[in-house]
Amino acid sequence: MKSMRNLVHCSFLAAVLALGCKAQPTFEKAEPNRTLLWQITGGQLKQPSYVFGTMHILCPDDAKLSKTMQAIVADVKTVYFEIDMDDMVGMFGAMNSMKMLNDTKLTDLLSLDEYEKVSQYFSSHSKLPFSTVENYKPMLLSSMLIEQMMPCKAANGMEISILNEANRYKKDIQGLETLAFQSGLFDSIPYEEQAQELLKSIDSLPQQKQVFDKMFAAYRLQDLTALDGLMNSADAGLETQYLDLLLYSRNRNWVAKFDGIASDGPILIAVGAGHLPGSNGVLALLRAKGYTVEPIKN
Repeated sequence: MKSMRNLVHCSFLAAVLALGCKAQPTFEKAEPNRTLLWQITGGQLKQPSYVFGTMHILCPDDAKLSKTMQAIVADVKTVYFEIDMDDMVGMFGAMNSMKMLNDTKLTDLLSLDEYEKVSQYFSSHSKLPFSTVENYKPMLLSSMLIEQMMPCKAANGMEISILNEANRYKKDIQGLETLAFQSGLFDSIPYEEQAQELLKSIDSLPQQKQVFDKMFAAYRLQDLTALDGLMNSADAGLETQYLDLLLYSRNRNWVAKFDGIASDGPILIAVGAGHLPGSNGVLALLRAKGYTVEPIKN
């Protein structure tokens, strides 16, 4: 964002002649931890960049963009998601990475009774035949349970809303990592542990729903502190034991890339809201690199 001094130096005549002096939008500041949207300035940045916390599964009414977010998408040069949401070929090509290694299936990890319980649940609650997903990594199957807890039939996500808005302006879409990389993370967690966690989730669906309802409520309130607490609670399940693998190490990787990806123009980074808060979160890591990170009213 150019300073007021630079804007004064930009003459009216130059603006009329479109000689490249463009005033950048200004946005109202918000209370810390009461917004999902943050502005990044300082360092070698010539213009502000932004980071926004998403939720991957939401009801359509909760997945709408504010006027501020619409303005930012229109203004930035590139939108970065966790993965390249526009690369459908790459995403389909990575489908095999969702499967367990060495042709492992749930039948290898569960007793017959346990397997039948999981099979019956997915057969009655999923549109996909269970035979097509029974060799998927169990933590990926666990994530599918969230959709069954949604109060709406057609779940969406903030990423889709941002992607649609970005495509309106033909923005460049990039990914901070690949779907194959994300799926590969679960190979570092014993499949047996994942299978037992999947079984536990099915056995405790009412309690699981309470946790997710709290997360959705915190997200609607844009309360990053509450979200951080819920993600680190015992109720969050197996993921709390592997936060460095699933969350913090990825945060470090993304922030390490920031200097390079933001050097060619303003960017918007839209990643899961759980990646933002805390001492190991994206916001703190950006500040540790010397950037100024400020909350924007959303």
